[in-house]
Amino acid sequence: MQIDLSSPAQYALVLLPEIVLSVWAMFILLLDVFQKGSKSAPSSSSLPWLTLVGVALAAVANVYICRLENVGAPGVIAVDSFRIFSNFVFLLATALFVLISTRYIDEENLKLGELYVLVLFATVGMMVFAGSTELMLMFIGLELMSIPIYVLTGINRRDRRSAEGALKYFLLGAFSSAFFLFGIALAYGGAGSTNLVAIGQAVGNGLGVSSLLVVSTALLAVGFGFKVAAVPFHMWTPDAYEGAPSPVTAFMAAGVKAAAFAAFIRVFLTAFPGLYDSWDAMAIWLAILTMLTANVIALVQGNVKRMLAYSSIAHAGYLLVALAAGSAQGAAAFLFYSVSYTLMTMGSFAVLMAVSERGEERMDLEAYSGLGWKNPFLGIVMTIFLLSLAGFPFTAGFIAKVYIIQAAVASKLVLLAVVLVMASLISYFYYLRVAWYMWFKDPVEGESTTRVALAPAMTVALVLTAVGSVLLGVFPGVLLEAAERSAATLMQAGPFFGMR
Repeated sequence: MQIDLSSPAQYALVLLPEIVLSVWAMFILLLDVFQKGSKSAPSSSSLPWLTLVGVALAAVANVYICRLENVGAPGVIAVDSFRIFSNFVFLLATALFVLISTRYIDEENLKLGELYVLVLFATVGMMVFAGSTELMLMFIGLELMSIPIYVLTGINRRDRRSAEGALKYFLLGAFSSAFFLFGIALAYGGAGSTNLVAIGQAVGNGLGVSSLLVVSTALLAVGFGFKVAAVPFHMWTPDAYEGAPSPVTAFMAAGVKAAAFAAFIRVFLTAFPGLYDSWDAMAIWLAILTMLTANVIALVQGNVKRMLAYSSIAHAGYLLVALAAGSAQGAAAFLFYSVSYTLMTMGSFAVLMAVSERGEERMDLEAYSGLGWKNPFLGIVMTIFLLSLAGFPFTAGFIAKVYIIQAAVASKLVLLAVVLVMASLISYFYYLRVAWYMWFKDPVEGESTTRVALAPAMTVALVLTAVGSVLLGVFPGVLLEAAERSAATLMQAGPFFGMR
């Protein structure tokens, strides 16, 4: 179906997934209010399932916009497969959040309807952030994503760690937003526009003020660096991830990171590919610092949740390699990696929640002693997630890393590819250490290893994520092809398709 974005009425079709999810979030909020009335009571147990219905409706709307094709001037929202693919990743993370969080929310007395409303609005923010071709609208999407996440990080008001993590996240998030806005201002000053395609054309035609645009790329990279938790902009990550409720941490590590990287890649490969020689070294050094620093620090972590936080930072380094490649293949590698990473991260945090007691007191390695024999299902799926995170052959994580390495080598970044391999080898130690505790360490005497009974929703999530992590490692072809087609549409949006 052909549309012309010069007509404001056409945006209702282009923004259909965001509209559906926003309306559904307001519906859930009103339903929760009327259900409670004037009472201070827990929210209805039906809200998680209604949230899943809203996610499913948004996914259907996302399928519908696959049929749209813009035949007019570029609008402020992208009409390309890269946006559609990214939207599915965000919706997948949201659906898995709902599935893994139900029992945790019951046990921690967090049955709050606003929790699901905040998650849905954060997802809308992710879609706008990653799908915008206008820097000012992208900033609005960034704030719409970030503010609900700040609240979700500190939503457990009885936990001091949660409040501390939320405060640090909020302060540094506001700091990063200032860098992002200043970068937008300089982009406008250098190119006379805040539209990504227009900026790319100005750079390509030599009409932009290159000095302003180079500084703009640096400031925007700092803003994005905070959001993707790249070293040295990662200071908030360990405390925020450790303090937030575990389902929220999983959502942040998977969904928020995917959205930030999707926007990062869209901006730099659509607006600034002509300045690649000015920002490639910055991306390369950010990737190297992030991969090595995070993996080395993760080696000494005895708290599994904190270890996964530093692991998340390390994976941001791997994705920075895809950005540094500056090519359609690098963008495709990001898309495939985002799906793989969402599956294995959400799954590993689900096991973490199953092992920990109420109040998240059992987060240390000793809690996993003998887990594989006490609860074989949890032991097997956690082993799959750990192997996939490490990049073991025949897992999704292995194929994702290989594809990123191929993109780096194709762009003649051989040294960066070697560093990625070395960093992955370092990560094997701390991932396999958890597996060793599960299968070869005797449990502490007199201490229960884990809750035997799992909530049905969490069991479904664990099966889906574990099976997906294996299937994408054995049969990656279909998803890889979809990622390549989606990345090609992103690169064609600018004047430098085939830059690399």
